[in-house]
Amino acid sequence: MHYQNAEDVLSAWITGICNGTIDTVEALYHENAVLIPTFSPHTVNTTEGIRNYFEQLATRENLQVRLYEKSLKKQFLGGSAWILGGIYAFEFEVDQLLLTFPSRFTFAVNLEYEKPIIHHHSSQVPRNLS
Repeated sequence: MHYQNAEDVLSAWITGICNGTIDTVEALYHENAVLIPTFSPHTVNTTEGIRNYFEQLATRENLQVRLYEKSLKKQFLGGSAWILGGIYAFEFEVDQLLLTFPSRFTFAVNLEYEKPIIHHHSSQVPRNLS
């Protein structure tokens, strides 16, 4: 599937995470993609590693991702390449308690590719030092 704009890629990613459709999520990542994931200290740069990460994440009870729309920033890099950045929040249950993890993200996408995500960095928003 070819996406018309970078926001459609982000939307498909969020929908895939929320629905637990790992095939959909994995299909967004280019064969040479790099994932710096939210809940792992390890950078992932293989299709199998990306799939394993999201399969593990999908085991969380009531997993959801909410985009903070006002935080979304787009940068056009030329051609069909874009950077999307902002804040989303992962939500899931741990010991029957719903926890929320606000996280910063950056997606580098190239809409020329059938699998448009070429780089994805996500990290929990740190607490203020003050």
